[in-house]
Amino acid sequence: MIDKDTVDKIFDAIDIVDVIQDFVTLKKRGVNYLGLCPFHNEKTPSFTVSPSKGIFKCFGCGKGGNAVSFIMEHENLSYYEALKYIAQKYHIEVIERELTNEDIEKKNQIESSLIVTAYAQTYFSDTLFNTDEGKTVGLSYFKERGFREPIIEKFQLGYCLDKKDAFTNEAKHKGYNIDFLVSTGLTIKKEDRVFDRFNDRIIFPIHNLMGRTIAFGARTLRKDKNIAKYLNSPESDIYHKSKVLYGIFFAKKSISQNNKCYLVEGYTDVLSMHQSGVENVVASSGTSLTTDQIRLIKRFTNNITIIYDGDSAGVKASLRGIDLVLEQGMNVKVLLLPQDEDPDSFAQSHSSSELIDFIDKNETDFVIFKTKLLLHDAKDDPVKKANLIRDIVKSISVIPEKITRSVYVKECSTLLDIDEQALYSELNKIIFKKYKAYDKNFKSKELKGSLQKQAVYSKDNSDVLEREIIKLLLNYGNVEMYSGKNNLEGEQTITAAQYIISEIQHNELELINPLYKKIFDEYKSHVEDDTIIDSKFFINHSESAISNLAADLLSPSYELSRIWEMHDNYIETEEDKLYIIIPEIITSYKNQKIMSALKSTEELLKTAQKENDIEKINELQQRYIALSKFKIALSKNLGERTIL
Repeated sequence: MIDKDTVDKIFDAIDIVDVIQDFVTLKKRGVNYLGLCPFHNEKTPSFTVSPSKGIFKCFGCGKGGNAVSFIMEHENLSYYEALKYIAQKYHIEVIERELTNEDIEKKNQIESSLIVTAYAQTYFSDTLFNTDEGKTVGLSYFKERGFREPIIEKFQLGYCLDKKDAFTNEAKHKGYNIDFLVSTGLTIKKEDRVFDRFNDRIIFPIHNLMGRTIAFGARTLRKDKNIAKYLNSPESDIYHKSKVLYGIFFAKKSISQNNKCYLVEGYTDVLSMHQSGVENVVASSGTSLTTDQIRLIKRFTNNITIIYDGDSAGVKASLRGIDLVLEQGMNVKVLLLPQDEDPDSFAQSHSSSELIDFIDKNETDFVIFKTKLLLHDAKDDPVKKANLIRDIVKSISVIPEKITRSVYVKECSTLLDIDEQALYSELNKIIFKKYKAYDKNFKSKELKGSLQKQAVYSKDNSDVLEREIIKLLLNYGNVEMYSGKNNLEGEQTITAAQYIISEIQHNELELINPLYKKIFDEYKSHVEDDTIIDSKFFINHSESAISNLAADLLSPSYELSRIWEMHDNYIETEEDKLYIIIPEIITSYKNQKIMSALKSTEELLKTAQKENDIEKINELQQRYIALSKFKIALSKNLGERTIL
């Protein structure tokens, strides 16, 4: 674990705009920044970043937090992994404290798995170059395919011997644990027998972004149709195929420099393009594109060209998957190679300049390409053409940018020979249907209990008021509320935090919501110790629930309750009227507690009357009278219309 001093250094160095701009295009709006949320598909930017507060908040999906929680969510990292990520970005040396037994075990498992796969890669490469079978079978095959030794070495290609357990036995002999050989998928264990998963195959190591080997793809050279042509490592602690692209480690620098990524299908496609001098290329390895893979590319560029073999059947099968790329706001182009060509063969027969020139001249915008392709299939069939129009409009509807959608509608209108208004009508239907479904889901999950949808002074609303109290603490805790002379102490200043905490304690009230209570108690302990803390203390809190709540309550569009409507004059800022707002919130909270106590007393009184318990009845009546008097006193301060 990272020690506290290092964590403090990391948080001190963080520029949240700088961190988030690595993943999201942000535009300055006033004191804040605005962009399209990376966590859900949206058309109008609702993702706000506040550099002064160090928080982000999406008012569409509700996600919010600090720079660390953003990295955790976006990159699927743990809290400490996210801290390390940011530390590396700002060149901060990470000093770790002693790990727990659980931390050590997990870390050791991952590191042991990486050590095993690193050994396997070295073993397979050594077998390819330094054994008779490796050179005769594996190396000969690669060279026959046109791959030169520098590219073979660069991608660390290898070969696994045609022996059932040669690799496993050698690994065990070298001291590698059989459990990790099995968990990484290198070895298969059945009862008392063990054997190599990839025996008699050429090997393609798969690397993560840091260049470490995490898995393998393996191809048989046999013609036997009963043998799977390709085998891949199974999912493991270090390998999740939906989040990995083959060649991304070797391509990321070139992708950034060229601001473009070429996407192909297979391992050899990547190798041949690299060998021809085109290095900004990755492969999906024959699987359908996933959102995680698309976001991996988007880290380095918004421009992607998908290269297909000269066979339109493969294109048609993958059209729907490309909509995922459009949803991420990326610019997608398609290149269909000449008949009987694939990226491997085409790159082998062309120089780097010829290859790039051909791509530049022949790549086509995806939506236009799709329209022409499906239009050719539909021909003069009106039913097919109607379905084609719906299909095209559906693809346009996922594009986040409204202007881009409009451009596509105009172009498709010409290609399809159909009125623009008809396309807009279909487009609006699809978008409205999506928003309706999303809005329904959002309201049920995210807006439940939101202050923006509830009156503060409704019945049974303690949680709402407690949220309001915590919001005021976080935003204005250190703001001076009252200042005046005290007979004993002279000049005296009372901050908002001191007032709130004093009122809650003096009336022996206790917050019910455990998360709000935790923040309140932590704030109170600092006030009692005369320690000044600001909102960033909670924004950068190690507990993600507290950090996320703080970001939510501190976000610029968070609205105070309908207390704004209770005064004849418009209140320009909360801070200017804290001496009005805070007492009314506290008074409302007291009132809520009294109402709850009165209701509870009434129920107890009914029970006592049924049991004819005279002593209990008298006691409860006295309590009820006292509570009622307290309620009347509060009414004078709060106003009759707020007492429900």
